[in-house]
Order: sequence, then structure tokens, then C-alpha cells
Amino acid sequence: MRITSAEFVKSATRPDHYPEMDLPEIAFAGRSNVGKSTLINVLVNRKHLVKTSSTPGRTQLLNFFNINGKMMFVDLPGYGYAKVPDRVKKDWGKMIETYLSDRPTLKAVVLILDIRRTAQTEEIDFINWLIERRVPVILILTKADKLSKTQQKKQVAVNAAALNLPPETFICFSAKTRLGLDRVWAAINACVKMEEENGA
Repeated sequence: MRITSAEFVKSATRPDHYPEMDLPEIAFAGRSNVGKSTLINVLVNRKHLVKTSSTPGRTQLLNFFNINGKMMFVDLPGYGYAKVPDRVKKDWGKMIETYLSDRPTLKAVVLILDIRRTAQTEEIDFINWLIERRVPVILILTKADKLSKTQQKKQVAVNAAALNLPPETFICFSAKTRLGLDRVWAAINACVKMEEENGA
């Protein structure tokens, strides 16, 4: 997709702070420090639209970005080993669940995993929770350039088995080489278009 504009709209913690529901929304989720912010920046061809950090847990709000005036990207707080108090993690969980459960304009969740790791209980539970609510999931394995093609294929198979999903469900992505960039955009556009055709 050709990006003509990508702008930060606002941060929010609860529904009355969310932007108006006039654009389809794609949410981005993943463990802390998995490359979520970097993925968004590459997708929109901006180096610093979303602030990246080597410190896990830096994103603590729902951050909304207007892309081409056509859709909204929503950067969710990372989960996992973020160095924040348990109370804060609990608040994040409630905040994310409220958004994902009650946002009519949400069209899909991009779930990001480090290709060098194997999906854990948190990912399995999260995907099942989304499926129950009929929220489409786009699965991205980031940092693919860290592995050879043979190793990439092996890790796709490992994660497919862990999540009980077909290997073709996963998209290998590299911010460095741009591997998978077109596939990610195709998956996002398909979810948005599908909803438009259904009159949503």
C-alpha cells in the first residue's frame, strides 16, 4: 500500500477517550519487546511514528494512528516480561480486554511473535479468546532475518503445532529486509475490505 499520511491521533485508557468510530481499526498485540512498534513503523514507511524502546513495557496506553485517512492502527501495550508492577499489568489487561471486546470498528488483531521463540499459553489463550469473539487474527513472526530460510520454516512448523493452526496462517516478517511486508498489508486490507463488503 502507498502511504500518503500516517499520523498519531491520541492515546487512551478507556472508551470515552477513544477516537470517533469513523474508520476501521487494526490492533497490534504481542509480547513486550517483540518488535511491534518497529513493524508498525515499517508498514507505514515512517522511522519514528511509533516510538521504539529496548525497555520492555514502554507502551502503556492504547495509541491510535490514522493511516491514509482510511484506517486506524491501534498499538496495544505489550505483555509478558514487561518490567512494571503487577497492578499495572492487571490494569493493562482490563484496558485491552475492554477495547477488544467492545469496539465495533475493530476489524482484526495483528498478533506478533518473535520467530525465534515458541508460542506460549498466553498466545494460545489470546487467540482462542479472539476466535470466540469472531475477531480475525493476523499472525506475524518477526525478526525472520535472524534465521536461515530452513530455520524459518522449522519455526513456522513449531508455532503452527503449538497453536494448532496451519503453517500458511503465519507470515514471516523482517524489518531489515522487508520480507513479508506485502503479505502483511494484503492480510490487513483483506480484513478491512471483507468488513466493508459485509456492510460493517
